[in-house]
Amino acid sequence: MVDTVTPEKRSSIMSRIRSKDTVPEMVVRKLIFSMGYRYRLHRKDLPGCPDIVFPGRKKVIFVHGCFWHMHNCKFGRMPKVRQEYWIEKMKGNKRRDQENIGKLESHGWKVLVIWECEIANTASVEKDIKDFLDAAGA
Repeated sequence: MVDTVTPEKRSSIMSRIRSKDTVPEMVVRKLIFSMGYRYRLHRKDLPGCPDIVFPGRKKVIFVHGCFWHMHNCKFGRMPKVRQEYWIEKMKGNKRRDQENIGKLESHGWKVLVIWECEIANTASVEKDIKDFLDAAGA
């Protein structure tokens, strides 16, 4: 299948995709704040620059987009155009995610990944966050 937009238009579209302060991330941040927890954002000194950091608890939360991080859900599907490029791109993202989580855990950090598709169920996400943050051990 051929791409239906020009390379310039595709570049313009892709340049507007953000890595920080995404809608799913903002939803999770507002939820965490409303629960009474306080946090830091995007610590560049930690592997993977986690989205939400709780330094005193030594815990981090990543809010992953299902498409970009190859989640096994309806949003994590592969594009039909330029599949060879996207397969390598997504495999690289997934490999980097695993490496960063491994590095964080080897330094004593606890990690929670919240997927974009899970955010619709606020009660479930809230319970997961509360259980993660209130658990002993770090």
